[in-house]
Amino acid sequence: MADLRLFNVVILGIGFMLIFTAFTTCGNTEQTVIKSLSNSTFQGSGYNSLAIIYGVFSASNLIAPSIVASIGPRLSMIFSGLLYSGYIAVFISPATWSFYLTSVLIGIGAAVLWTAQGNFLVLNSDADTINRNTGLFWALLQCSMLFGNLYIYLEWNEIAAVTDTDRRTLFIILLVLSLLGTMSFVVLRKTGGREEPLKEEEEDDSLLPACAVYKERTVPTVRGLTTEFMTMLKLFGTKTILLLSFCMAYSGLELTFYSGVYGTCIGATTQFGAAAKGLIGLSGILVGIGEIVGGGLFGLLCKNNRFRRTSVVFLGMVVHFVAFYLIFLNIPDDAPVVVQTGTQSKSYLTPSVPVALLCSFLLGLGDSCFNTQLYSILGCLYAEESAPAFAIFKFIQSICAAVAFLYSNYLLLSWQLFVMGIFGFSGSLCFFLVEKMNDLLLGLPEY
Repeated sequence: MADLRLFNVVILGIGFMLIFTAFTTCGNTEQTVIKSLSNSTFQGSGYNSLAIIYGVFSASNLIAPSIVASIGPRLSMIFSGLLYSGYIAVFISPATWSFYLTSVLIGIGAAVLWTAQGNFLVLNSDADTINRNTGLFWALLQCSMLFGNLYIYLEWNEIAAVTDTDRRTLFIILLVLSLLGTMSFVVLRKTGGREEPLKEEEEDDSLLPACAVYKERTVPTVRGLTTEFMTMLKLFGTKTILLLSFCMAYSGLELTFYSGVYGTCIGATTQFGAAAKGLIGLSGILVGIGEIVGGGLFGLLCKNNRFRRTSVVFLGMVVHFVAFYLIFLNIPDDAPVVVQTGTQSKSYLTPSVPVALLCSFLLGLGDSCFNTQLYSILGCLYAEESAPAFAIFKFIQSICAAVAFLYSNYLLLSWQLFVMGIFGFSGSLCFFLVEKMNDLLLGLPEY
């Protein structure tokens, strides 16, 4: 059973890696691609599309647990993966109506996909393996930041504009990858029954997080449609979710920044010269490396749950604040809003490619700190209610991402960094409070 669960986690990670190799590369480049279109009738905006995606994503999380309950997590992920493929296919022959229609559809698919993923990951984990499985899944997922962006760097380096041939070649490749990732979910295997009880004599409870002290519990099962929705509404009002919502909100804001805004800023910085467009891909690779390093360090190396989640979140906050400060100094303030012409403004320092790429790595590393620990704490505290809990996480994260994509069209870089700084600090503080409350509830020592 343990081998089967590990097999499922690996296949889950590979499937998400392939799908998000396609989607993340698409998100990093679509605003630049759209501005380079020779089709004068196309009126779409990459930022507006991503705002629609995350807005619909947020609303759809209210019904996603019911869909997962109805057809199961495996079929839910296959259905959602096909919607992702449809969105990517639009860029092969862009039309405004299909661009925005698939933006709505992929928002629905994203809610179902991530709710099903969270539920399936918890179904294949127990108190001893939740950190390992979370880290393994996260590291595999974030490999998606490498391959598509490597192609962008190699093929788009030192080009002034993206031609129609460049665009079609890229998105045909991305479509194939997305379909392969979707098909990989077909081989996922069912697990069931009960988790083996944790043995008191083999574990020192004082070293385990709160979730690990329950000596026996059933594997969560997907319940009825009404039950899932009512459970979600009930969880919304709990103190734990209300506090964690600040950290979830921050994860949405910085998701927008590293996945769509920062790469666009680099591409719009004319001081980087002819290499600016290619640096979008290289930046995405460095973000991915940061994510993989974080997933490995804080998941795989902490598989015995002996590393405090609060320490990882604190590290993530510090890493992100360093990155924000360096970006503030290195990138011109109007870079997010002058994509088509490029910015002629000067930054506080002469724009430096090594500094820009270092910030990409730091953004990925910090993001992995927050996301792996949010997955871990939700998997521990809500093992019996995993689908509603992860739906709430994605609801809050995606609505904040949608808002961030909307204001990214208008807010200068310094204001975007300021907003993220406020939410990063408050989200980290609230995460610490949840861990402290959990320790006090179960009588665990504070350290």
